Amino acid sequence: MSPNINIGIVGVGNCASSLVQGLAYYRAKNNDHCGLMHWEIGGYRPFDIRVAAAWDIDRRKVDRDVAEAILAKPNCTELFCPDVASTGTIVEMGCVLDGVAEHMGEYPCDRTFLPADRAQANHRSVVARLRAAKVDVLINYLPVGSQQATEFYAECALEAGVAFVNAIPVFIASDPVWAERFRTAGVPIIGDDIKAQLGATIVHRVLTDLFAKRGVKLERTYQLNTGGNTDFLNMSNRTRLASKKISKTEAVQSVADARLADENIHIGPSDYVAWQNDNKVCFLRMEGQLFGGVPMNLEMRLSVEDSPNSAGVAIDMIRCAKLALDRGLGGPIHPAAAYFCKHPPRQMPDDQAHEAVEQFIGSTSKMVVAAE
Repeated sequence: MSPNINIGIVGVGNCASSLVQGLAYYRAKNNDHCGLMHWEIGGYRPFDIRVAAAWDIDRRKVDRDVAEAILAKPNCTELFCPDVASTGTIVEMGCVLDGVAEHMGEYPCDRTFLPADRAQANHRSVVARLRAAKVDVLINYLPVGSQQATEFYAECALEAGVAFVNAIPVFIASDPVWAERFRTAGVPIIGDDIKAQLGATIVHRVLTDLFAKRGVKLERTYQLNTGGNTDFLNMSNRTRLASKKISKTEAVQSVADARLADENIHIGPSDYVAWQNDNKVCFLRMEGQLFGGVPMNLEMRLSVEDSPNSAGVAIDMIRCAKLALDRGLGGPIHPAAAYFCKHPPRQMPDDQAHEAVEQFIGSTSKMVVAAE
């Protein structure tokens, strides 16, 4: 077993910033596993993760050390561990494809992407870099709606034999064709669309499951979200939201006692509010019936710093992906995907998913992965 987990990062934005800060934070806070599933997973601790390669397309990040790039605009997340030591890994020019929405150019430069005037990465160069850097796990942090760009990096991971963690709502692990390709290649994949530690989706799921278990008939629900980071700015173009809405909606529908009609459930990003920066506010409403058909409703407001909210989950996903590599597993890692992702290949209630991933982590055999 390697003492380190070498990772590659696609997209050095707010989520990558929180992840890299978190690795430094846990190096200083030995044995403090707040925000993590466990301090050790498969023998790997948080600070055993090393950034060995990174790609972005913004001129303020390309050619800079990852520790510097995470501080560059348009990143705006909280700096909870700002003194990150130099990683020795330089951000390389990525492949744009559909990674930048056209409308992003209409906003001030400190809010949007500024593509570097550089030759873009190609399949051969990315695969070569993954191999040269001995990357174990490639994590995808591209903007929502980057279908072509995500498929490009998934192809690179397949050819290089690198485990793929898909943190965004582009369907790769949950697509049967892609899943079979990873399975055939013997390469693990965990996805799609990361659940935050305590975000809107996991809270909505838990409450929906509670309604079902307590015999409350859920009739209508909405989840409205606002934020001011580049993710929300990117998603203000509704054409990029199709997979995001499916991912978030199915995460809730899958735990409901009875599936709601489309007109009775609305879940998705609602508006970009620049001054919120990386703060995300969720407005949640659920309407239903109690005993005797007596009506009830629940309203909740949740405010979280969006990117740190998912960074600990990413650390756990990365370690589970490396554990799958160590065990020679290929294809979707179902227990990890069901617990850590909104749109896994196989949905499970969160308590069952938690039990399944604990069994996966504790197992020394190949039998735990549900690749059927």
